[in-house]
Amino acid sequence: MDKEKRYSDYNGYLRKIFGMRVQKITVDAGLSCPNRDGVISKGGCIYCNSKGSGSGAFARGLSITEQIETGKIGMIKKYKAKKFLAYFQSYTNTYTTCANMKKLYDEALACEGMVGMAIGTRPDCVDEEKIALIQSYTKNYLVWLEYGLQSVHDTSLSLINRGHDFKDFARAVDMTRDRGINICTHMILGLPGEDRAMMLESARVISDMGINGVKIHLLYVIKDTPLDRMWQRGEYTCMEQQEYVDMVCDFLERLPKEIIIQRITGDPHGEELRAPAWAGRYRETFNMIQHTLEKRDSFQGQKL
Repeated sequence: MDKEKRYSDYNGYLRKIFGMRVQKITVDAGLSCPNRDGVISKGGCIYCNSKGSGSGAFARGLSITEQIETGKIGMIKKYKAKKFLAYFQSYTNTYTTCANMKKLYDEALACEGMVGMAIGTRPDCVDEEKIALIQSYTKNYLVWLEYGLQSVHDTSLSLINRGHDFKDFARAVDMTRDRGINICTHMILGLPGEDRAMMLESARVISDMGINGVKIHLLYVIKDTPLDRMWQRGEYTCMEQQEYVDMVCDFLERLPKEIIIQRITGDPHGEELRAPAWAGRYRETFNMIQHTLEKRDSFQGQKL
């Protein structure tokens, strides 16, 4: 655990493994999502817009290799990074055939300086064949499989139109665990109808599942989404900044120190953000979380 940050941070974890700065490069593989193409739903999750948390690079005609090579330039200049991870972020990156998955992953990892990859997906979009394929890369690369869960409460998952339940997540984790694949879970704080007790229950439940990492997100309102319409009708109220900061600290206190914290708040695109305005001040919120942990003399896992 990073004593200065008071939690097990991702950059420190990567530096410990590779002995140097390693940076993720976001990749858009041009895949879809069953919650958007009509298999489950056409509306998607209530907070997700048509870009599916992606860059739109595939739609602009950029290949996987071109995206990575372009991304490397910025990462070298900004962070002086020497090694890289391909981050398949947009939409659902196991929502295709195994043959296509292999083609996409092989192209990314063939780029110079690549030491691994992170694959963002849904827990209802993996099976034994796909997990076996992903496992095959762990012999030579660092591999993270990122499952969007958001909450352990089925009432919340239904309300936000996730299209799967907690059992789907538990099944995916059981299938993935102990195969050399690192499991990261995405959690959202501030979901409609969730109070502090429910959010802390989510922390408790995932802590007992043998996962390796967590991304903590703020629920912010993106323009032209179902959540945007709810917010404009007064049916949803965003968390206040200090409220969110306190909740993150409470959440961290209930996660085992072995779990790597890959993110502690969201970082929305400014032109897409509707509310809250403070969600666009990433560094400020980040510093407030650190300050609050210091003020409490608190750290990850303290309440376990």
